[in-house]
Amino acid sequence: MPRCARRAKTLGIPGVFVVDAVQEYGEREKLRRLRVRGLREESTHAPSVVPLGDLPSCTMSYLLAILGLALLMVVHEGGHFLAARRHGMRVTRFSIGFGPRLFEHQPKGSETTYQIALIPFLAFVQIDGMNPFDEIDPNDKASYANAPLAARVEAIAMGPLANYAFASVLLFFGFFLGGRDVIDDKSMRVTVMPDGAAAIAGLVTGDKILEVAGKGIGTWDDLRTTIGAHPGEAVPLAYERNGQRIVVNVTPGAKGSPSEGKIRIMPSFSHENVGAAESLGLAFTEPTRVVYLQIRGLVRTLTGKEKAEFSGPVGIAKEVAGAVRSGVGDALKTLAILSAYLGWFNLLPFPSLDGGRLIFLGFEALARRKPDAKLEARIHAVGLMLMLALVAFVSWGDIFKR
Repeated sequence: MPRCARRAKTLGIPGVFVVDAVQEYGEREKLRRLRVRGLREESTHAPSVVPLGDLPSCTMSYLLAILGLALLMVVHEGGHFLAARRHGMRVTRFSIGFGPRLFEHQPKGSETTYQIALIPFLAFVQIDGMNPFDEIDPNDKASYANAPLAARVEAIAMGPLANYAFASVLLFFGFFLGGRDVIDDKSMRVTVMPDGAAAIAGLVTGDKILEVAGKGIGTWDDLRTTIGAHPGEAVPLAYERNGQRIVVNVTPGAKGSPSEGKIRIMPSFSHENVGAAESLGLAFTEPTRVVYLQIRGLVRTLTGKEKAEFSGPVGIAKEVAGAVRSGVGDALKTLAILSAYLGWFNLLPFPSLDGGRLIFLGFEALARRKPDAKLEARIHAVGLMLMLALVAFVSWGDIFKR
């Protein structure tokens, strides 16, 4: 198979993600796609996949991936848009993408211009009165600047909340159409990915990990931490196969490599179909679990227990395209993970993100006075420039990653 910015007056979606934060989901979906594509030597449970016709070609899968990511942006900005309109705020522009305009339309009698721009990985809504450098009529009830505090909080918060709710919708159909993988994370029996350090050392799917570097291993967190502490170093690993204890030396990926501190193994799992009732239950519980894994991954990264892996719009598009080629269930679940991530990520208290704007609104609520609007705008502008620089840096790595 082939290998295939609008200052402070806008609300927008960032395009950079911390991949390690969803490791338990992401690695499992990658492995499942490897199984679908026939790259595993043995498989005891073939996944149930609802195909998108014949599995899409690389080109078509990337186009569908871009459309899927654009849908998440529409949902996010739609949350901002509907909340603003509910409180009578004037929304002058709704844009999918940024940069040169490819298409725009203003319906008759509407104050909003809808547009599609050249670069599809960001989106924004332009609410009148958010830019303090524009002239604002203090008597204009349709201006964001004159709206009640609660209305402004809702207009900001509804974007992330819309993404979180949409993740539940996508997960319902993803589980119902594509089933789910049931992980055995208790027995320490492994699924070995091809061409990884574990496979090179002789481990096979079904082996049970006992010790690493002389330390008993009882959980996957123990295993991840112990292995990750020895990048590029040969460490003794004891495992059980057919009742026999075997010890081999295994070398985790070296520092700076894509598999740094990893030996490419996953818990064993089986695949099962999921009915409508169970899919509905999972649709409500799994987004919370995804956000928990993201927060835990961020904490582990900040405390030095795990290395952060960043991926920008290009890397995310590649990941979604791979899920699309696997089937509609995987595609929907991958988009759901990203939608939940967008909701959580945008609530981080960083300038230019929705969470950063909520911090200023929180200050207003506590101090009973508005902060300096022009100073806030400059802070958000700096945050946006930093975010775009990070996106560009990470995307460069995605494009030239081997």
